[in-house]
Amino acid sequence: MQMRAKIESSLQASQQLVADLQADTLLQDNLVRAVDACVECLRAGGKLMFAGNGGSAAEAQHFSAELVGRFLRQRPALASIALHTDTSALTAIGNDYGYDHVFSRQVEALGRPGDIFIGLSTSGRSKNILMAMQAARAAGIRTIGLTGRLPQEMADLSDIILNMPSGHTPQVQEGHLIIGHLLCDLVEEAMLA
Repeated sequence: MQMRAKIESSLQASQQLVADLQADTLLQDNLVRAVDACVECLRAGGKLMFAGNGGSAAEAQHFSAELVGRFLRQRPALASIALHTDTSALTAIGNDYGYDHVFSRQVEALGRPGDIFIGLSTSGRSKNILMAMQAARAAGIRTIGLTGRLPQEMADLSDIILNMPSGHTPQVQEGHLIIGHLLCDLVEEAMLA
């Protein structure tokens, strides 16, 4: 019976997250801003660069793949890359400079003014994401941050912050999935308009 109680509690937390997302008008406004920024970037020939660690890396790669391939509609491919998928770059940079630099070096190498860096960090304190955002800012690249209730240092480095109305890692990541799917859907729709 204890397991059933845990399942029910977890499902209630997810349900509460969705209700909180529906009530968070600032987050929704920031999502509209993020969609507009991504569409502007892509229409101008720029690219989106995603990065995260662990579960956030999986979500970042998922969102990038939805844009390169397709989310719901047939359309031309959209320029997007997940920076953690190049294991040779990750291991070389990590070995030579340290893990904190694995994304910032790639932003320096691949990013151009007009591009957008999208960093995912449930805590808002992932050093390698923060350093990538600093590198992006220095290069004239806009930044979007996805994090939890307390965005920590990430808020100061994000042109647009999408912080979930939860501080519990599973719900933060569930919120990122919902918001990421909405971002992909709305960008795709706008690019076809």
